[in-house]
Amino acid sequence: MGFLQARDTISGQEGRAYATINGQVEEMFYIKKLEAKAEKEKSEIKTLGRRGTQHKAKGWKGTGSMTIYYVTSLFRKMMMEYIKKGIDAYFDVQVVNEDPTSSIGRQTVVLKGVNLNSVIMALLDTDTDALEEDVDFTFEDVDIMDSFGKPILG
Repeated sequence: MGFLQARDTISGQEGRAYATINGQVEEMFYIKKLEAKAEKEKSEIKTLGRRGTQHKAKGWKGTGSMTIYYVTSLFRKMMMEYIKKGIDAYFDVQVVNEDPTSSIGRQTVVLKGVNLNSVIMALLDTDTDALEEDVDFTFEDVDIMDSFGKPILG
């Protein structure tokens, strides 16, 4: 029986992310952590002859969060466009996981129609060496452009 080699796990630091906003590509070098989740929405269904509640998928929603270093004004400017002019921003984020020590290769996921929920407009904190902010978002669609391969088992 084979086993997963430790070198084939993916380092969280071996990745990249890019935002495409109004046709401009922005390398998101300031990301500390990004997590995007697709969650099914389900209806509860009760039927005759069964005491338990069953579930039926009826749709999905995409949500996510980023922890970023407080070194860009990009998201604050996007929020200002909405605050001042009512112009909301939707953009795509491409996330690439590619660890050169792993035999499984690269995975590239594109989150489409990303829309920010909230943005910190100003931040001070004397208890930290590096300012960070958490940014929650939703997304409308997702594509997997590259998929991980199978690891070489030891």
